[in-house]
Amino acid sequence: MIIIPAIDIKQGRCVRLLQGEMDKETVFSDDPSAMAVRWQSEGAALLHVVDLDGAVEKRPGNLDAIRRIVKKITIPVQVGGGIRDEATIAMYFDLGVQRVVIGSEAVNNPALVENACRLWPGRIVVGIDSRKGMVAIEGWTQTTDVSAIQLGKQFEDAGVAAINFTDIERDGMRSGPNIEETRRLAKAVNIDVVASGGVSTIEDIKNLAPLEADGVVGVITGRALYDGSLDLKAALSWLENR
Repeated sequence: MIIIPAIDIKQGRCVRLLQGEMDKETVFSDDPSAMAVRWQSEGAALLHVVDLDGAVEKRPGNLDAIRRIVKKITIPVQVGGGIRDEATIAMYFDLGVQRVVIGSEAVNNPALVENACRLWPGRIVVGIDSRKGMVAIEGWTQTTDVSAIQLGKQFEDAGVAAINFTDIERDGMRSGPNIEETRRLAKAVNIDVVASGGVSTIEDIKNLAPLEADGVVGVITGRALYDGSLDLKAALSWLENR
């Protein structure tokens, strides 16, 4: 299991939101690339970047900031937010991004995921954001009647590299991850799952670690790293030595 630091970008700045609400932000840095360098130096093997403006506007909104991140670090970067077509995916790969995360379009246009997996094998991640077990889309502003497990199973044969599973009600709240929902999804699908939402301490990492046996290969965390309640080096060391 790996720990994946998150860099959420809004108007060029590194922020964190409470439960995905754009008007409930905390700014942690005016230079997202500096945060990327920090997480790499502390041992991160992968970085998760979210274009928050892109998620709302349905098109990339922070390309300059993402370009600077990719140029400043050597570890792989995955990007999500506002990815609605193959041209945008190709553009990110040309920029040096290793993986893209498709969220809303996995519901609205599943053919995009399937075609992208054929064009770029092993580089497409499906982002499943869940509110009480149901998938939320469009920057979390709409809750669908599709369950997280239903959506995950839809892409089992597509060649998806991983599913990023976020429990919205835990995101940014430092209330601990939703262990049971994460386990249910991981056991239900034959795709690697990355947990997200609510991680606040090393105890949360310890609670998630046993889910590796069910197919949870990583955990994305943001606010806890920025406010210091989770020490990345210590958590990585614990995982390595357990």
